[in-house]
This record gives sequence, structure tokens and C-alpha cells, in this order.
Amino acid sequence: MFGFGKKKKELKDDKTLYAPLAGQVLKIEETSDPVFSQKIMGDGYAVEPTDGKIFAPVSGTITMVQGHALGFTRADGLEVLLHVGIDTVSLNGAPFNFTVKVDDVVDGGEEVGSVDLAAVEAAGLAKTTMVVFTNTADKLADFTLNYESVDGGATIGSANTK
Repeated sequence: MFGFGKKKKELKDDKTLYAPLAGQVLKIEETSDPVFSQKIMGDGYAVEPTDGKIFAPVSGTITMVQGHALGFTRADGLEVLLHVGIDTVSLNGAPFNFTVKVDDVVDGGEEVGSVDLAAVEAAGLAKTTMVVFTNTADKLADFTLNYESVDGGATIGSANTK
């Protein structure tokens, strides 16, 4: 009833990258926000979403839950930021519903929340969602992706660490 004695999920050493939402996978350079397109926060990719269900882009431990964004750390130390929409911090978390909390362990492709995409659009903001490897310089060796239209939670590539 209260989760006492509930076994904590084990962190998987998983190099796979997953689609955080259904939609078109894009190169991060194609996003309209220069902080992301110029890779100021790190390399990564983006999705132009067609559905509001949000999925974990990697298997990892949740390190941050902030209104419009989630932070993950993979078993190999790669740090990943999932940033839903552009300039959506201004919405103060209103159209977002995350079902995870800090220290939760999630599998890649697992549903972790939702966003009301119509509310994002009504606010005049872009829905484009970024996945950024925030410790790119220290940890990321390389990554490969399929830049195509995908279902949320689908396998879309892999990332290797140094």
C-alpha cells in the first residue's frame, strides 16, 4: 500500500537511445533555440512531437525534475537532459505532468509523463523537444541516430561513452 519493501528497479547498463515523444527525429542543429542548436549545453538530438506522451530517452536514474525538463544519469555516467519545448520554462510547469521523481530508476522507452501540446502551442511556443548530453566533452565518445518519424519510446540509436 505504501511501497514499503518495494524492490527498487535495477539500473541497466544500456547504450540505446529512445524517442522521448512520437514525432520526427531531428539533428539538434535544426532547432530554433541557439542554446541547443549551437550545442552550448552539449550535443544531442531533437524531436518535433506529434503526441504528448513522454518517454525516457535513456535508461538511467532521474537526477532532476523541473516543470518542463528531466535529468537522467546513465549507468556509465552519461548525463542526459530532456527539455520539452522551447522557452517552456515560462509556463511554470502548467502543461506538464511527470510521473517520476528524483532517484527513480527508469528503463529507456518507459513512459515518464505527458505534456499538453495544445497548451504549449496556445502559448505561442515551439513544441520541439531536445535530448542533450550535458557532459558531452567529458563522457560522450559518439552517438548514432535514425532521423525519421518514430513512435514514442521507440529505439532510435545508441550513444557510447569514452
